[in-house]
Amino acid sequence: MLALRRTANGEGIVSVLRGFRSKSCNESRIALRALGWASVAVGVAALGLYVGRELRQRYKFNRRTPSDFYSHAGDEGQTTEFGMGI
Repeated sequence: MLALRRTANGEGIVSVLRGFRSKSCNESRIALRALGWASVAVGVAALGLYVGRELRQRYKFNRRTPSDFYSHAGDEGQTTEFGMGI
């Protein structure tokens, strides 16, 4: 991992990690472009989930029945024993 490089005036520079060298402008541009597109993709997915949720809620709200106005309408379970201390 340690590498010794010589400069133009003959001095030695020790590079500890080769991966942290300064990158060219083209390489950093590619990385930023990939990061930008990934951010756009995540944003589009989040927007799609939000819009889909809103559309489903509106659909369900417009298709409700009169019995939906009562609490626990259509629930199956312990309706007779509820609150009787059994």
